[in-house]
Amino acid sequence: MFMDSRVLSRLKQHELIEVKQLKTGKHVEDLPKEAIYKKNESTNIKVSNNYFFRNRDIYISKHDRFAAYPKHSHQFLEMNYMLNGTCDQIVDGKNVHLNKGDLLLMDVGCTHSIGKLSENDILINLLFRDQSISINFLDDMRRSNSVLYDFLLNRVSGESNTVRYIIFRNNIDNDIRYTMEDIITEYYSKREFSNSIIKEYLSILLTKLVRHYHVSTDKRSPQQQLVIKILKDISEEFRDISLEKLAKKYDYNKNYLSNFIKREVGIPFTTLVMNQRLIQAHNMITSTNLPISEIIEDIGMKNKNSFYKKYKAYYLMMTGDERK
Repeated sequence: MFMDSRVLSRLKQHELIEVKQLKTGKHVEDLPKEAIYKKNESTNIKVSNNYFFRNRDIYISKHDRFAAYPKHSHQFLEMNYMLNGTCDQIVDGKNVHLNKGDLLLMDVGCTHSIGKLSENDILINLLFRDQSISINFLDDMRRSNSVLYDFLLNRVSGESNTVRYIIFRNNIDNDIRYTMEDIITEYYSKREFSNSIIKEYLSILLTKLVRHYHVSTDKRSPQQQLVIKILKDISEEFRDISLEKLAKKYDYNKNYLSNFIKREVGIPFTTLVMNQRLIQAHNMITSTNLPISEIIEDIGMKNKNSFYKKYKAYYLMMTGDERK
């Protein structure tokens, strides 16, 4: 299995910014103003916002070569994949060296700068939002007790991570490399249903990372195990689930369970249910041609105005923009 030669050839070509950086050796700003959420005045750190996800769940780009990239952070999760060559970065103040086939996963808010890349150094940036990680996917990995699982679970449950980044070294059988390069090929080929296919590839990639880079951690507490069960219930029964049903299922007082969910997850039960409905709606909007009215009904909502308002607040765009 090899990387698609046409995609690889395209990635090796000099982009306009690369031509400029090759001549001067100095960084050329590659982000439009609307992609910058803010600048930290004291440290001058750029913070990239959700600009990249206006029409997709996952954004992929080649990192520009021939000049060092300044310190910055993101409001989303980021993977750096070393497709070819090597690179040096400073991630959360620590030196990180990546070789061909290595993958760096960084949490929201993790700062990093990237050293100058040479002609044969191809670094791929893969960006994805928390919403791209499903509870079902995480629950499937529950028994792996891995650092990666904890890392991703914390992102979904709203907790802050003590581990801000993880480095995955190239494995002997190239299993992870094949999946990552399938994602890159699918993205740049721009074929029909590519967004949905890439989302599935991402789940496969994350699962493979857990399988190949298993690191044991302390077992989760009974409270955390209950949270996972409840989140899975919500993800499967979001259309008609209620706090009363959950309280009866797990033999808890309704008010106690409501407070428990809010305390452990950081989000009220009603918000969790609404978020899952919006995620389901988003999946249907981007992968089918069903009328929006049918989708609204399918996810268990009746008030269309409320749906549109909540959808825009969650995805930062209207439903019509998703299908342009």
